[in-house]
Amino acid sequence: MWERFLNKVAELIANGERFAIATVVRCEPPTSGKPGDKAVILADGTVWGWIGGGCAQPVVAAEAQKALAEGKPRLVRLSPSAIRAETGVVDYPMTCHSGGAMDIYVEPVLARPHLLVLGRSPVAQILARLAAAIDHAVTVVAPEADAANFSDVKRLVRSDFDLADVRVTPQTCIVVSTQGEGDEDALAQAVNTNAAYIGFVASKTKAQKVFDYLKQKGIAAETLGRVRAPAGLNLGSRSPEEIAVSILAEIVQFRAAQVQPAVSLLTPEPRSEESTDPICGMAVDPAKARHKSEQAGRFFYFCCDGCKEAFDQQPEKYIHLAKS
Repeated sequence: MWERFLNKVAELIANGERFAIATVVRCEPPTSGKPGDKAVILADGTVWGWIGGGCAQPVVAAEAQKALAEGKPRLVRLSPSAIRAETGVVDYPMTCHSGGAMDIYVEPVLARPHLLVLGRSPVAQILARLAAAIDHAVTVVAPEADAANFSDVKRLVRSDFDLADVRVTPQTCIVVSTQGEGDEDALAQAVNTNAAYIGFVASKTKAQKVFDYLKQKGIAAETLGRVRAPAGLNLGSRSPEEIAVSILAEIVQFRAAQVQPAVSLLTPEPRSEESTDPICGMAVDPAKARHKSEQAGRFFYFCCDGCKEAFDQQPEKYIHLAKS
């Protein structure tokens, strides 16, 4: 199992995926998860591995997604005792089934930022070198590119600007720095990806001419509207070095803006599409809930069968505690 776990982690890192590792660090029996149990939680909340069942998995999956959004680890505690605010601990009640307690450490593993540079211009060369220096995984696609000018890049593709064999994810940033060598072809390829950021190294006048040409070729104006042109922050840059710095600064700023603001971790609130289990207070997605009851024409959702049974025995005691 340990070897399979390590192989899974290595596979995700190699593919540039974002994920979190959850490790059970303490438990008070009875619990199904034991200290040392581990799981990988993917960005979509999928759990691979074992950290316990019942209440543990959905809570840890939700907290793992928050950890990925914020880029910070957290310690999650599930306990049948009353929630008590403790610095650095995210508390959840666990009244279902066993009644034990668990501490689970959740650590995000963020993929190296991926920069895809199209072109072999002086700006492209300097940008690739600077991005690699701050630990970006840099891919360069440029016909006839000299490998000596791109010695720091992760991958150099000396071909036309066909990106079919180049991995582009929603986290990738693309900079088109062709500067007269295939501008239209490179930009057309860039805008047809799902990249988070697309920058075009060109003056406003030159960029508009390229946009007009691509519109005539059938590329929609809203698609071209994704492109930042001229690429980079307005720092008054003139030299290739200064332009490269301004572009990298804009990318860093852009990435920082994608990180969601921190939220209060001591009193977890359900998302708007979630309901609250009136027994244990856990957030439950009605679309995925396996346990529900109806009272006076209203549905109540539960994280497990134990909570549902407790509710069904005394619904009048818990109805006012539910949010829906």
